[in-house]
Amino acid sequence: MHERSLVNDLVHRVEAVATGAGVDSVLSVRVRLGALAHLSPEHLAGHFHTAAAGTLAEGADLVVEQDDDIGAIDAMDLRLISVDVAEG
Repeated sequence: MHERSLVNDLVHRVEAVATGAGVDSVLSVRVRLGALAHLSPEHLAGHFHTAAAGTLAEGADLVVEQDDDIGAIDAMDLRLISVDVAEG
């Protein structure tokens, strides 16, 4: 399933950021969902929370920015914008 692979890749990238920062957990993740990504923000959130279970991103808030520009170069993509991590 295309959605599952997109979200699994996102969770792996989030974990890499958290591991690189030397933290134990992720507080929130901000992403931009392209206009042609074939996912709704709600559908994406459900997949994200399932994929994040048991990872450093478990329990993190997912903030989705929906891009409506079908002509954008990344209109089919899910872009990681930022990862907010717990200090300490």
